[in-house]
Amino acid sequence: MKKIALIPARYAATRFPAKLTADLCGKPVIVRTYLSTVASGVFDEVVVVTDHQEIRSLIEKEGGKVFYSEIEHQSGSDRIAEAAKELDGDVVVNVQGDEPFQDSESLSKLVEVFEDDDVQVASLMTGIQDLQQYNDPNAVKVVVDQKGYSMYFSRSPIPYFRNQDIQKNVYRHIGVYAYRKNALISFTQLPKSYLEEAEMLEQLRLLEAGIKIKMVYTNHETIAIDTPADLGKAIEFYKSEKGH
Repeated sequence: MKKIALIPARYAATRFPAKLTADLCGKPVIVRTYLSTVASGVFDEVVVVTDHQEIRSLIEKEGGKVFYSEIEHQSGSDRIAEAAKELDGDVVVNVQGDEPFQDSESLSKLVEVFEDDDVQVASLMTGIQDLQQYNDPNAVKVVVDQKGYSMYFSRSPIPYFRNQDIQKNVYRHIGVYAYRKNALISFTQLPKSYLEEAEMLEQLRLLEAGIKIKMVYTNHETIAIDTPADLGKAIEFYKSEKGH
């Protein structure tokens, strides 16, 4: 089973323009993401998928592989699907370009579930520890069935605890996806769905089409760089990890 990590790297960003080329302790964010993904040791191949020449140059300078796209895409999933069509692989993992600290244990557990032939798509989740995060619409919640497959994703607090004495097993979705290659390509050919449009969550397109998503639990907390403040947190984390 050949495992490929594809890192969609779009230059433009509404809240934090050019964030992927911002400096993170001596290297750009996208380079940190690429290097940590390679260092995980999980993948047979790691490829950055971009439409921007500067990002391409930064990765190639590190000796990395780049799939350069000149096609306009609406989402990261569409971007990596274009690359996946041209690459030889069985399982494709979409690693977010703005999450520079990838965790080898989480990624290993994610790809291991594809040893089960029934699994077509998988993703990560972690526990929600406080009420603020539970109520935060930017923290996407997921509920799962007894076999660990997602039943629904929402920005709203789910499940709703009518009985306040039984609050447990509340999960936050982490947006790292793994697909069998054909499942990824099929997914991006589906039209946007009603629930996807309502919640602005593209994974709901899969559920509405009857495609199950296997959820994998992790304790690893990612740092997604969406704002300059997030970059500050990433810098502090990097310094603490390296003992600076």
